Amino acid sequence: MTVLTEAMQDYLKTIWRLAHEENVPVTTTALADALGVRPASTTNMLKRLAALHLVKYEPYRGVELTEAGEKVALEVVRHHRLLELYLTEALGFPPDEVHEEAERLEHHISEAFEQAIAEQLGHPTHDPHG
Repeated sequence: MTVLTEAMQDYLKTIWRLAHEENVPVTTTALADALGVRPASTTNMLKRLAALHLVKYEPYRGVELTEAGEKVALEVVRHHRLLELYLTEALGFPPDEVHEEAERLEHHISEAFEQAIAEQLGHPTHDPHG
């Protein structure tokens, strides 16, 4: 089993967000802009993710997640949103301060910890931002 780096997880999460939340075509440029990296770096990462069968990438045509890539992306998104809600509801962080903290933590929680947070919060359907 391949262990994905934080950067790989961030790329997958950002591809998902651009495609599903912002409804924009996921081009190399759009992805690079969203991540604050150079397009050449984005191209290199997309090639790595394609080799792992996590994305379908065609130069000059864009990128989309494979089923396996979407599964990883949704897991990272779930971790992020649960952490934001936990930080807000259980620890009293203001909603405008939880995003960066969740960004740091989302890659490091176990499935058991994720489940414990979800149970503690009553299996929420929304994050603190709605």
